[in-house]
Amino acid sequence: MKVLAWVADGQVRLQRAVDALPPHAVTEPSALPGWTRGHLLTHLARNADALVNLLTWARTGIPTPMYASPDQRATDIQAGAARSLTEQRADVRESAERFRQAAGAMSDDDWSATVTSGTGRQIPASEVPWLRAREVWIHLVDLRVGVGMDVLPPDFAWALVGDVAGWMTERLQPGTGVELNADGHGTVALGAGPVGATVAGPPHALAAWLTGRGTAADLRVTGELPHLPNWL
Repeated sequence: MKVLAWVADGQVRLQRAVDALPPHAVTEPSALPGWTRGHLLTHLARNADALVNLLTWARTGIPTPMYASPDQRATDIQAGAARSLTEQRADVRESAERFRQAAGAMSDDDWSATVTSGTGRQIPASEVPWLRAREVWIHLVDLRVGVGMDVLPPDFAWALVGDVAGWMTERLQPGTGVELNADGHGTVALGAGPVGATVAGPPHALAAWLTGRGTAADLRVTGELPHLPNWL
């Protein structure tokens, strides 16, 4: 499964970045409003465990939601944010290994089982690795460790463009229509209206603009761009 390779590659880069941080860096701001790097690292670890729950659900047939309650996610992040960098490093590494082992235990039939995501969507378990890949790569950028969206594998960045564009299409103003052209990859629609603008460039630059991790300055734009809703 190609997406599992994206997860593994992203995790290696993430762990390398975390291992290079000085001890005090864990209390410094991340790129996410109100979150330190400690909040973000804790979130990454707990997200891995939450997605292990979904894989366990798919494999055993026993409903195992990502979080025990709607408040658990926020509570766990807040509780873990102030830990030392040594603890954070170990948690990120060990939770990633739990996810890797859980994915490795899945059969072909397990991947087709239906589980419920954290947003309440019914999804096939085969979508779970994609959810993890998004978290690892996007939040690697959000850690503010000198890594930009240009490190995203081009195929992953293009898949991300399609994913985010689909999500945003349901939330844009009616009549909005933008054609997104990724160099060497293809075209995807943003919005369901007639095309009023085009945006072209490398997949990582399109992904950066759509996800709020960059601007349209690095893209080739014709027409007026819509206001984009916040994503992740």
